[in-house]
Amino acid sequence: MFKRLDAIVEKYEELQNELSTPEVLNDYNKLRELSKEKSDLEETYLKYQEYKKCKNDLDEAEEMKNDPELGEMAQLEIAELKPRIDELLSELEILLVAKDENDGKNVIMEIRGAAGGDEANIFAGDLFRMYSYYAEKQGWKIEIINSVEGASGGFSQIECLIKGDNVYSKLKYESGSHRVQRVPATETQGRVHTSTATVLVMPEIETVNIDVKESDLKIDVYHSSGAGGQSVNTSNSAVRITHVPTGVVVTCQTERSQLLNKEKAMNLLKIKLNDEIQHKKEQEVGAERKSKIGTGDRSEKIRTYNYPQNRVTDHRINFSVMELDRVMNGHLDAIIEALINEDLKLKLAGESFE
Repeated sequence: MFKRLDAIVEKYEELQNELSTPEVLNDYNKLRELSKEKSDLEETYLKYQEYKKCKNDLDEAEEMKNDPELGEMAQLEIAELKPRIDELLSELEILLVAKDENDGKNVIMEIRGAAGGDEANIFAGDLFRMYSYYAEKQGWKIEIINSVEGASGGFSQIECLIKGDNVYSKLKYESGSHRVQRVPATETQGRVHTSTATVLVMPEIETVNIDVKESDLKIDVYHSSGAGGQSVNTSNSAVRITHVPTGVVVTCQTERSQLLNKEKAMNLLKIKLNDEIQHKKEQEVGAERKSKIGTGDRSEKIRTYNYPQNRVTDHRINFSVMELDRVMNGHLDAIIEALINEDLKLKLAGESFE
C-alpha cells in the first residue's frame, strides 16, 4: 500500500514540476491533459501528506509521553492522533481502490418501454422525467438525441446525452430492467398492474477505435418529428442508421442539418457497438460484473417502484426507501449512495460477481 502511495507522491510532484515548464504552458492540450492527471491524484496525495504528518506527530508524542513536564500533553495528543491515523488509513485504502476509467465521463442513456404495452411506455416517460430532475439537481445538462413517443403518453424509446461532472460514476448502476407496480390510468377495475422499462447507460467516448464499414450500414433519412409525430421541418434531416451485421439501430433527429444528424448518429452507433463488444468480452471471461452489484445487465431486474406502498426497492442490495414520490421527483441520492457504498465495500473485500 505504502509503495503505491509513494509512487503517487513521486508522480504528483513530477507533474507539478512539468506543469510549470514553458513547453507545457504553451501547449493547451498538453496543459489540459497533465492538469487532469494531476487533479486525479491530488486527493490521494494530500491525504497521504496528512497521514505522514500525523504519524510523525504521533512518534514525537510517544517519545515525550514519559516526560515529567510534557507527558500529560503528549498523552492527550496520542489519544487524538491514533483514531485520526486509523481514519486516514481507511480513507487511503478506499482511494487506492481501482477507479473506473469512465467515471468522469458523460453518458448516453437509452430508456425503452418493455413489457406492459402503453403503461410500459408511460413508465419509460416517468423514468426519463425522474432522471431529468436528478440531473438538474446535480447541475448536469440533458440533450435529447432521439425519441419515439408512446400512443398514450411517455416514450416507447428515448435516447439522450447527459453532460456534467462525473455523470457515469453516479448513473452507471442504472442499466437494467426497472419494474413498476401500480394501477394504470386506463384500468377501470382498480387492479394493480406490473410493467417494465429498460434503461441502458453507456459512457460517452470521444474517440472510439471501431472500424465500421460503409457496406455494413443501411442509412435512412426522413422528416424529423416533434410532439405527437408532428413534422418540425420540411427537409429529410432525421437519420436512422442500421448496422446490418449486429442489428444495432441508432437514430438522430435533433439537428436541422442531415449532415449533423448523421455525424451524431454515427458517433452513437460506435458507442453502442463498443458497449456490445465490452459486454461480450465480460461474458466470455465470466466477469459480467466487476462486483456483485455490477452495472445492471440489460435483462436483469434491478429495481421495483411500488406505488400502492410508496416504496422503491433495489433488488441487488436489498435496499428500500419508503418515499417513491420523492424518488420520482429526482431524489435518487439515497439509492445511488447505497449502491456506490456497497460496490466499494465489495471491491475492498476483493469480491466479484460469479
